[in-house]
Amino acid sequence: MQAWLCENPVGVEALSWKELPTPTPGAGQVLIQIQAASLNFPDLLIVQNKYQMKPELPFVPGSEYAGVVQAVGEGVTHLKVGQSVACLSGTGGFGSHTLAPSKLCMPLPAGFSAVDGAAFIMTYATSHHALMDRAALKAGETVLVLGAAGGVGTAAIQIAKAAGAKVIAAASTDEKCALCTSLGADATVNYARDNLREALKVLTEGRGPDVIYDPVGGDLAEPAFRSIAWRGRYLVVGFAGGPIPALPLNLPLLKGASLVGVFWGDFAKREPQANAAMMGELAQMYGQGKIKPVIDRTLPMKDLKEAYRLMGTRSVKGKLVMVN
Repeated sequence: MQAWLCENPVGVEALSWKELPTPTPGAGQVLIQIQAASLNFPDLLIVQNKYQMKPELPFVPGSEYAGVVQAVGEGVTHLKVGQSVACLSGTGGFGSHTLAPSKLCMPLPAGFSAVDGAAFIMTYATSHHALMDRAALKAGETVLVLGAAGGVGTAAIQIAKAAGAKVIAAASTDEKCALCTSLGADATVNYARDNLREALKVLTEGRGPDVIYDPVGGDLAEPAFRSIAWRGRYLVVGFAGGPIPALPLNLPLLKGASLVGVFWGDFAKREPQANAAMMGELAQMYGQGKIKPVIDRTLPMKDLKEAYRLMGTRSVKGKLVMVN
């Protein structure tokens, strides 16, 4: 097998494409021939030693991927050789093969492409857990999605619309705003040009959004929270913008609003039955055409460093997917 190996987590430049022994699955594991692997923000942090999970060195990055089961280990009964699966295991995806815990593999039904499978679990599970579980989103409520043209943002738009919500999508260019409109957003805000608070005041007739979905953090957090509706829920999803914001705690008090943390990874570990039910619902929604990953482009696996560069330019809409 071949893979991108991280032997020293000092950044993307230190990754090297190497020939490695093809492993044999142990108990509870499967060997997957990788067809596609998506690039997520944690994939950048992990090779910079900035992610909360610190894998033992050396390791193959690539948190999310899809492919075909080549071999199964002892005790694996729900997967079989030749079956198409998607997996989110945290590492291992940027190569030709990997070992994966079978319990983390999602069987892909017929018609579910490997490229879509590789771009599905992290964004849709995060967004569904955030909006439907943590925020208890109801039909008729208004959702503001920050960073709306990114992977989790595009997923959030689709899930919120499927739930019957009004969606205001905020992004950094007119082109990204147009993408959000094509996905069903009811209104858009270009926050690189427009004043976010003023735009939200107009779009919500002074009420503010009921739910704010924030995977960005940074300078947008405080003006967004100051705009939230009474009893609003502010979802802290991530900090793709860089700095972790510090909000004055009088703001939740004045709006009777909630700051709600979203950590889908721990939810999946702590509440596996609820997570499995959610993933089943998401697969059904995909089959019904209600949700579909937005793929900015696919690149050959050997062009991983170029994919990282593109992600760093903030020009990517949806997901970048590496293919073998």
